[in-house]
This record gives sequence, structure tokens and C-alpha cells, in this order.
Amino acid sequence: MSRPLKIALVAGEMSGDILGAGLMQALKVQHPDAQFIGIGGPRMQAEGLNSYFPMERLAVMGLVEVLGRLPELLLRRRRLVRTLISERPDVFIGIDAPDFNLGVELRLRRAGIRTAHYVSPSVWAWRQKRVLKIREACDLMLTLFPFEARFYEEQQVPVCFVGHPLADSIALENDRAAARRALGVDEEGPLVALMPGSRGGEVQRLGDLFLDAATRLRSLHPGVRFLVPCASAERRTQLEAMLVGRDLPVKLVDGRSHEVLAACNAVLIASGTATLEALLFKRPMVVAYRLAPLTYKILKRLVKGPYVALPNLLAGRFLVPELIQDAATAEALADALSPLLEHGEVQTEGFEIIHRTLRRGASVRAAEALLTLIEQR
Repeated sequence: MSRPLKIALVAGEMSGDILGAGLMQALKVQHPDAQFIGIGGPRMQAEGLNSYFPMERLAVMGLVEVLGRLPELLLRRRRLVRTLISERPDVFIGIDAPDFNLGVELRLRRAGIRTAHYVSPSVWAWRQKRVLKIREACDLMLTLFPFEARFYEEQQVPVCFVGHPLADSIALENDRAAARRALGVDEEGPLVALMPGSRGGEVQRLGDLFLDAATRLRSLHPGVRFLVPCASAERRTQLEAMLVGRDLPVKLVDGRSHEVLAACNAVLIASGTATLEALLFKRPMVVAYRLAPLTYKILKRLVKGPYVALPNLLAGRFLVPELIQDAATAEALADALSPLLEHGEVQTEGFEIIHRTLRRGASVRAAEALLTLIEQR
């Protein structure tokens, strides 16, 4: 090309900022003079992104919060679309945040700008009709998981499975003893990680339940101890309050969730991306989740498929126990965890195959697919 590539990206939260920064690094290897515009956080800005406004203005969780911010979000999206149509980037990449980005992609593609979406929404699981909008909005879908790519191929949406960056960054083998030394815990004896989530609502619903399960598990295995990684100071305060009056050998750790996973023998974990991390660390797990009753009733009708936990979705079978809503009792969780302390390898035998399947150099593969898309013009 006679001029530098101009690439637009929009990330709406920290996980997208991490993905975007890795993608920008890979793009700059082949195009060092590429220009980056759009919206991103500190990592993307450090890679050279000119962010039109703070990424935090897009990071909204919960229906009520979204409704309260909707006028601002719609105004920002209109202004962003106008700006990008004026800038005419070679490609626009929406990174996750589908409720915001798919609308941007649709308008830009109609204006003749190539568009891609990085990280598929859970359209294969619920609200499947969204695939019609995706087909109209995206020249290319970049997926993290192979089952997502198969879904899009069936729906005739151009797709590229790039793998997951976590599978690239987490080693195939991890040293449990070294992780325990780094965390300052005894190298001997069974250690269970309790991971009730990173958001306040998740910890509120699952924190006491996980601690009750830990109490029962200790009656079955008197020598067991527990590690709990705290995602923030607020989560630590929340968990400290839940521990008052309990006689449990629990160590709270600020962050360092990967070291906690490397150190433990088994994990009691909330459904979500953290279950993928536990799988990549080859740690046996029991997955649990609880939602507000009304939310659960609605989602139960909408969600398609027999699995909730990512390890089961990736394996295509019930590889790990998943106990959801009323099935998630302290007794059931402890009873499911108990055999994993002695025979966890029965569950983890398939984890390395999944790890290798996802370990594909995601950022590089995504960059190559996007450059190919640009060249097709």
C-alpha cells in the first residue's frame, strides 16, 4: 500500500483491551507504520491507539444501568460512526461488546467499510436470531473457540477460528510446588481454590455457599485448606465479612488467580471465563452458578444446549460437574469435589487436548485474517 494502514478498533472493557493490545502488536509486526483509531483502554493506547473517549464510558453491566446510560451510549455511537465514516479506515474491528459494536459494524459496512468482530457473542446458546444481524454487519467473525466457528459456518457467516490468547499465555505444564512457595503456603497437603466470581453480585450469591461447601468438605478431608483469590479490594472486604465466625483455614489472596490455580489440587468455581483458566492449568473443578430466580427462569427458556460450563462446551460432553441454581447446594458441591482431591486426573485427562486445540497464536492468526480481509479489496 502507498499509505499506512488505518485500522479502527473498539473495545468496551478490560478483557477487550487486552485482546486489542495483542492484536495491535501482531499487526505492527507486518505494518509498523499502521495507524490505530477508535476506543480502547490503557493497553491499547500504549500500543498507539488514538482513543476518542475513555473506554470506561462503554463498560456498563446490568439492565438498569444500561437503561440509565442509554441516551449517552446512543449519542456516542452516532458520533463514532460519523467520525469513522469520515476517516475511512481500512477495516473496523469490534472487540466483544456486541450490543454496542454490532450496531457500529452494520452502519460502517453499509458505508463501504470492511468490518470484523473479534470474540463471538453467545449467539449459539441463546438469542440465535442475532446471527442474522451479524451476517449483515460483519465481513468476518473471529472466534476464540472451534464450536463457535462451526456454528457460523452452518449459518453462512465468514469466520476464522483463531484460538484463545489465554491458551497461548498459560504454559502446558505448571509447577504446583513453586506456586505454593510463591504464595507462602505449605507445599504438602490438599489445597482447594474457591473462586466465587469477580463481581459483587456473584460473590453475594455464591460466597457463603462456597464457604459452606468448604466446611462440609473439611469434614470429609480434615487436612484440606483453601485459597481464595480476590479480584479487588471490594471483593476482599466482602469475603472477609463472610468469613467472620467460621472456623476455616482460608487464605485470601489479592489477585494472583493464576498462581492460586497453579497451587491448588482442585477448584470450586463460578461458571465463566475462569473455568477456562482452570482447565488450562489442568486443575479438576466443580462448576456452580446461581442467578436471581426470575432471571434464571427467563434464561432457562432462552438458552439452547445441554451445557453451561466452558469445559463441557469445548469437550462436547459432561467433562466437569456443573451445578446450577437449586442444584448448587453446599452438600452437592462438597460431595462432587471430594473425589477430585484423590482422583482428579480422571477429569483432567482431556484438558491438555483442549489446551493444544486452543493454543494457536490467537493474536497472530487474527492479524493475518484481518490483513487478508483488507487485501480482498
